Amino acid sequence: MSRSSYIFTSESVSEGHPDKVADRISDTVVDAFLSAEPQARVACETLVTTNRIVLAGEVRAGKPGLSPAQSKAMTKEIIATLEPKVRQAVKDIGYEQKGFHWAKAKYACHLHAQSADIAQGVDSSEKKDEGAGDQGIMFGYACDETPEMMPATLQYSHNILRRLAEVRHSGECSVLEPDAKSQVTLRYEDGRPVEVLQIVVSTQHKKRIGLHSVNSKRLAAEIRPYIEPLFPAGLITRKTKWHINPTGRFLIGGPDGDAGLTGRKIIVDTYGGAAPHGGGAFSGKDPTKVDRSAAYACRYLAKNVVASGLARKCTIQISYAIGVAQPLSFYVDLHGSGEVDPAKLEAALPEMIGGATPRSIREHLGLNRPIYERTAAYGHFGRQPDNEGGFSWERTDLAADLKGLG
Repeated sequence: MSRSSYIFTSESVSEGHPDKVADRISDTVVDAFLSAEPQARVACETLVTTNRIVLAGEVRAGKPGLSPAQSKAMTKEIIATLEPKVRQAVKDIGYEQKGFHWAKAKYACHLHAQSADIAQGVDSSEKKDEGAGDQGIMFGYACDETPEMMPATLQYSHNILRRLAEVRHSGECSVLEPDAKSQVTLRYEDGRPVEVLQIVVSTQHKKRIGLHSVNSKRLAAEIRPYIEPLFPAGLITRKTKWHINPTGRFLIGGPDGDAGLTGRKIIVDTYGGAAPHGGGAFSGKDPTKVDRSAAYACRYLAKNVVASGLARKCTIQISYAIGVAQPLSFYVDLHGSGEVDPAKLEAALPEMIGGATPRSIREHLGLNRPIYERTAAYGHFGRQPDNEGGFSWERTDLAADLKGLG
C-alpha cells in the first residue's frame, strides 16, 4: 500500500566533491571527442587524488567505415588536445590548493582504442540499425512536487549547493572552498512536502575570515542567509534542525581529502533515491551508451506524462540487449496517481520517440553534440534546456499530444 504521510531524505554533492571532479573531467573528454566527430565513441573513467589526475578507458574517433589507420590517427590527435581541457575544467571548479591544483597536478592519460568486439555489435550498417552499446535496464521518473518535476528533497539539496557555488565563484562569500555536500529531510502529508525537518550542509572552507578563525557557528552565520530563501515560504520552521559542518572543521577537501572516481554519485545524478536506478552511471559515456541516452529518454517521457496532467508521478523502465536495436521491454508505473491506463502509455510512448532505439533516441533529443560537461554537477535532471541543445530531455513538447490519451 502506498503511503501518503512519511519522512524522506535526499543528498547532493557540489561540483568540487572529488567524485564530481572526476565526472566533470570524464564529460570534458566526451565533449572533446564529440566536438571533433559527432559519431565518436567514448567510455572514459577518471581518478583524482592528491595532485594527480588519471584518465583511462576506451575511445574511438572517426565515423564507422574509416580505415583503422585513419581512425587511430584521428583518435591520437584528439587525445593530444585533452590535457589543457582537463586542467581548465579543474580550474573552472576552483581548485588552486596545495593538495590539488589545476596547474600542478600530475596528469596521466591511458585512453585506448574501443574493443572491436563491442564495436561490431553497436555500429550500424546499410542492412540494420545500430544496436545498444550494452545490455541493461534504465529508469526515468517525474513528479509534481516541484516546478522542475523532481523530488523536492533532491531539488532543494541541489539548489543549496548551486547557490553556494554561485556566491563562492563571485567572491560574495569568500570563506567557501569547492568541496561540499548537502542533505534535506522533508515531512510529507498526503504526498506533499509540508515541513523541512533537517538541513545538513558540510562545506570546505578557508581557515579564517579576516582576523577570525572559522568554526561551525561562524560558518552557519555566513551561509544560512543564502540557503533559507531557496525554500518555499513556510517549509522552514523554528523546529527545523540545521547541521552546518557538524564535525566542526572542513579544511582539507576535494581530491586531496578523498579520492574521486567517475560514476560514484548515480543517485545524486538522478532522483535522490525517490525512484529506482538501473545501476549505470552517465558521465564519461557517449550517447550510444544506453546507460546514458535511454535514461535521458525515460526521464523525458516521464516528465511529459506528468506535464500533461495524466499523472502526478510517473516511473518508466526500459531494457536493452547489446547489439540489439529494439528495446526488450518498456514499463510504465503511475503510482496510483494516473488518469490513464498505463498500458496505453506503454504502447504510445516509445513510438513518440521513433521506437526508442538507440539511434532514434539520439536523433530525437539531439544527443550527438558536446553538451555533457554541463551535466556533471547538480543533477542531470530538473534542469532548463539551453540554446546549445543541452538538457533537451527536459523539454515538455510531447505533453499536448499526451493529453489526448486521457
